[in-house]
Amino acid sequence: MSAFDLKVFPLCLGGNVFGWTADEAASFAVLDAYAEAGGNFVDTADMYSAWVPGHAGGESEAILGRWMAARGCRDRMVIATKVGQLRGLEGLSAATIRTAAENSLRRLQTDRIDLYYAHIDDAKTPLAETLGAFDALVRAGKVKRIAASNYTATRLAEALAISKSNGLARYVAIQPHYNLMHRTEYEGDLAALCAREGITCFPYFALAKGFLTGKYRPGKPVDSVRSTGASAYLDARGLRVLAALDEIAAAHKTTVAAVALAWLRVQPTVGAPIASARTPAQLAELLPSACVQLSQDELSRLGTAGATGFVDGAARLAREAGSPDRDGARSVDAAARTPR
Repeated sequence: MSAFDLKVFPLCLGGNVFGWTADEAASFAVLDAYAEAGGNFVDTADMYSAWVPGHAGGESEAILGRWMAARGCRDRMVIATKVGQLRGLEGLSAATIRTAAENSLRRLQTDRIDLYYAHIDDAKTPLAETLGAFDALVRAGKVKRIAASNYTATRLAEALAISKSNGLARYVAIQPHYNLMHRTEYEGDLAALCAREGITCFPYFALAKGFLTGKYRPGKPVDSVRSTGASAYLDARGLRVLAALDEIAAAHKTTVAAVALAWLRVQPTVGAPIASARTPAQLAELLPSACVQLSQDELSRLGTAGATGFVDGAARLAREAGSPDRDGARSVDAAARTPR
């Protein structure tokens, strides 16, 4: 990810399912379909899918690496991975980051990581040590840009200040939990900081653990490993959101999931939402989000339906945020071009 020229597809493909609910053949099929649709941005982590019995972590990265090698497509892909939550390599010490990066490079069968995230904040390790380790990887050409996931506004601001004062690589992106149903965590101080500092947001759980696909309805059981988390949204607010999504999806002749992602895609500071798919059929329900253009009235209706007493905090940031390029892609570095 060089300083000014990265273009990423408006939908980032989540790799958390690779090696979990999607075996290698299914993962290859999804990746093929995504690439054929013009997709170039895949998000993974070293700890995916360590929670599966018999797995040690790194399965998602390894599958992605084998796919890129088989297809010969590494140079057209933008690969994001993360460090800090794999058992045995927890935290963000310099030694952990160095070891984890080498392991990820090996599994991904590549010589560089395009976007390397601190998976979760590590209060036990000084930020200067963490950022120094990331900076060394950037200077060595093994990492192009660094980013933060699950950071508070206070800690992100502190990290940015340390990078600036010490001439270290700075975080250019944030990966928070953010969607139509889960908004206050990001739309307050964190979003305001990102707008001021030119930090691009790539939200995870963009479909609220599957709830915003529209398949979870009252009295309708769904056989899914995420059914418990998604069903928790089936309250009065969730039903208002589903009703608005249903109406707007019908008007655009598209899927509920595509509308939910299209809303998120155009929120201030957002570069691309992250969503995963177990099959090409599931992916096909998500891909239209890259080109669905919602009207201001539709955006307002969705924002109001999903509000939780926090009056659409995104609206106050609109004047500060960049717009999608004409082709629908966004430039990460156009929103994060402060020199390190």
